[in-house]
Amino acid sequence: MNKEENSPKKIESLADAHRAFGLLKPQHPLVSLINGSYTQVDESRIPHHHVLGFYKIAYKPKLNGKLKYGQSYYDFDEGGLLFASPGQVIGSHDNDISACSEYTLLIHPDFFLGYPLAKNIRHYGFFSYATNETLHLSEDEKVTIFEIFKMIEKELSSRIDDFSQDVVISQIELLLNYANRFYKRQFITRKAVNHDLLQKLEEILDQYFTNKTSLSQGLPTVGYLAEHVNLSPSYLSDMLRSLIGQNAQQYIHDKLIEKAKENLSTTNLTVQEVAYALGFEHSQSFSKLFKTKTNLSPLAFRRSFN
Repeated sequence: MNKEENSPKKIESLADAHRAFGLLKPQHPLVSLINGSYTQVDESRIPHHHVLGFYKIAYKPKLNGKLKYGQSYYDFDEGGLLFASPGQVIGSHDNDISACSEYTLLIHPDFFLGYPLAKNIRHYGFFSYATNETLHLSEDEKVTIFEIFKMIEKELSSRIDDFSQDVVISQIELLLNYANRFYKRQFITRKAVNHDLLQKLEEILDQYFTNKTSLSQGLPTVGYLAEHVNLSPSYLSDMLRSLIGQNAQQYIHDKLIEKAKENLSTTNLTVQEVAYALGFEHSQSFSKLFKTKTNLSPLAFRRSFN
């Protein structure tokens, strides 16, 4: 019974969401834009812990308190743009933020069927970011995003015709592309904090090998790093790509090779022993990665170094 009570409530359809908000049925079963400026939404009726069956994009004008961003804190009073994808748990742990949205766009995945966006939407990594990785908009950026929301709202309230879906999908794609651009700007403007985070990542990996965690847990994973810096794996990868031109997996691979070179050049460990010390189950996998990264086999590197 307790397990059922603690399980997140599933909100499968837009009609379910409107019902939870205390609103009338959506005009379109697969896409809905809720304007909080003149639509009274009772967010207290939404289950604290819930899972969506659709995409959600919301601008919250005020997010109370402070939320963790990596190892630092940022004031979230100015609000931000949040993204959620189907299957994502909302309101869990410290991701819960109670504030009414100024705009809320709900899109069922079926709305994209037959359009390239059905597949391409997976490329927008911010749909898997955590709430504390909100996109904070400058005033100019906010104007741009709001204009797109207004265009979608106007189109959805107009008479439906053969072009309606094409137009709305184009507008949604425009919204996503601007969000992508603005997130890249956010990575740049927070570069000082990101550099501190980069140093923290190096310390975490150094400790991973120094404490021989690799012997019990295997290779360090993106999830392991992300958890230790309080970021989602997707946000960590996108942040690193913006900062150093590599995603989190590539970053880990480079650190593995650096450690391998150190062991090969300063110890008498065999190639197999070096591989196992780093967390590889099979030395062949280590040798393959090493040669891919250096154009040399581990033994050839050792000979060239000596």
